[in-house]
Amino acid sequence: MAWWPGRIPFRLRVFFRGAFLLLTLATAALALSELREEKRLSYRSYGEVFHKNVEPIVARLQHPTGQLALLNPASAGNSGTALRPLLLPFAAIDFDDKAKAQQAVEMAGCLVRYPDHAQLCVAVGNNPFAGGFIYAVGEFPGGALVEHQRGETDLTLSHRLRIEIAMRGTSYRWIAPLESTLSAPAGSFQGRLSGFAEDAHGQAGSRLDRDFRGWLWQDSRCIEEAATVAAPADCRHRTFFSVRLPVPLINEAMLRSPKLQWPPVDFAQVRVHLQVFAPGTGEPLFDSAQPGATAPFALTDLQALLQAGETLTIRKPGSATDLISLRGAEGKPSRPPPRLLSRVIAWLPIDEGDMPLTVARMVSTSMGDYELLATGDRRSVDRNVAGVAARMSWFVAAMLAAILLTWLALEARIIRRITVLTSRAAAVRNSVHGTEELSGLDLSDLQGRDELGLLASVLADLLKRVNEDVKREQIRADQEKDMLHAVGHEILSPLQSLLALHDSPQDASLRYIRRMQQAVRLLYGTAKPGEAILSAALQVSTLDIAEFLRHVADNAVHAGIPDVIFEPASGPLVVKADAHSLEDVITHVLTNAARYRTPGTPIRITLQQAANTAEVRLHNHGPRIPAAMLNRIFEYGVSDAGGDGSHVHRGQGLFVARTYMAKMGGTIEAQNLSEGVQIVLTLPTA
Repeated sequence: MAWWPGRIPFRLRVFFRGAFLLLTLATAALALSELREEKRLSYRSYGEVFHKNVEPIVARLQHPTGQLALLNPASAGNSGTALRPLLLPFAAIDFDDKAKAQQAVEMAGCLVRYPDHAQLCVAVGNNPFAGGFIYAVGEFPGGALVEHQRGETDLTLSHRLRIEIAMRGTSYRWIAPLESTLSAPAGSFQGRLSGFAEDAHGQAGSRLDRDFRGWLWQDSRCIEEAATVAAPADCRHRTFFSVRLPVPLINEAMLRSPKLQWPPVDFAQVRVHLQVFAPGTGEPLFDSAQPGATAPFALTDLQALLQAGETLTIRKPGSATDLISLRGAEGKPSRPPPRLLSRVIAWLPIDEGDMPLTVARMVSTSMGDYELLATGDRRSVDRNVAGVAARMSWFVAAMLAAILLTWLALEARIIRRITVLTSRAAAVRNSVHGTEELSGLDLSDLQGRDELGLLASVLADLLKRVNEDVKREQIRADQEKDMLHAVGHEILSPLQSLLALHDSPQDASLRYIRRMQQAVRLLYGTAKPGEAILSAALQVSTLDIAEFLRHVADNAVHAGIPDVIFEPASGPLVVKADAHSLEDVITHVLTNAARYRTPGTPIRITLQQAANTAEVRLHNHGPRIPAAMLNRIFEYGVSDAGGDGSHVHRGQGLFVARTYMAKMGGTIEAQNLSEGVQIVLTLPTA
């Protein structure tokens, strides 16, 4: 623009270019504000979702299935091979009762589920004094059961369970045939599993293991639909078993250990393998090592509830070692946002950004308490906000381009054409001084039919009207001043005559006539009453405030304020005040009190002496003043209809009272009492 300075005024260039610069900055600020709001909402939403996601985790861990996972942190993947026994959140399992045993394993959630309606739970109780027993509770589908006959040495002729426990390099094996049918409901079956210990070659001993206990029940209902079986004999039933396995090594370790520890240190190394065979030497009906099994709930399953970047740590209180530490799986890698956008988003300050995303909870179990610590990660939120910012940047770029094109159009098509008119308008501005006329400015050479001529003609007409308005304003001000002088003169003259008629000091009217004279002199030749009141000069002297208040109360009825009672102090009290102005103050307060008091109630005036001050309290029964108006009622022009609304009030009385009290070195204050309002006047004592 180096070739324009002689044609376009510098200030005009600064104005227009500054306007477009501000518009550009406003657009950028709007984009940053929206981005900041988006970041704030995203952070808040993420925080709420994060805290809500922690609650299901805590609830799951407080459930028996969660407690089972806490007691067995290394139980993940407990399927498909020999099973590891789980530590139950119960003291023991009542294996002799089918309903109780089934309810215990289902509630604890220790069942490993297999295909074809089979499931198995291998566990120990959390009470070491119940003995070192391992419980194997489960079910499998089976047909008609064949019992082992007493005295028969071939155990393969009946249904049987084969169980193996491996611990510390030692294996314990039992084969438990079904025998000794007991009484059961019609159509169902209940039998006992008698355990015979096996050697390494698979030969069963001749004597029963007395510590081995087991039961088997078969339901009378079929698993499959009736249409899927050829005959009732082919129907398969749910067969439930419950076995208690003795492990001597566990009991011996408990007895030898000087300090009771349950479960044993190497409990996680114990392996259990269970098979169910039908009569004969064929394949087992059920095998705990068969593939396709579904493991019970484990702590590692909580990882699915964590979002990307979130961590979950569980430990024992006071322990420096974590029981388990999980981290949310990272999602599908996306294209990273531009580095500049990432820095801008990180720079935007929000209140939610300083709030820690950490939730600590305590989970109590029968084996002790566990600390749960969940930590969130806002980096995923920043990536989402960066995506929003990338989409928004296109709109911001389009808006900035539109602003740039508009500025270039204005520079080339408009500013250059109004250069002359701008200089003439600046001359008009410099010639305006207060109410002086603008007759010396000649715009005739700019008038014409083009845009510049039209603007010059309009400016000339406006200047002419301004000159006429200035003249009319001066004439009106002179007329009002003359009128005020005349009104003042006409009022003072009869007041002077009335003062001569009532010149006796005992005449009660003398005081009011002098007050009227003072008010007229104050406002004489003044157009604004508020300024006159503020500029008034008072003659402060000493007076007996007790005698003064008594006189005011006695003569209040003459001012139209009946039932004014003065309760004097113990004796005379001399204060510094202007008698006429103080009477104006009290009269204005009494007038307002009379407007709002309850009909038939008096207005009480009391006098109290404090340190170097005298307090005059005027109290009336009536409505209270709103708290927001306690100080505003003393401002000029603040008023309402009051009373019955029959008179117009200008809000001047209490303003006069506050002004006069300040000039006399005192204060005035309004207070709400339980039964009405109290005005407190404070004056300095002489």
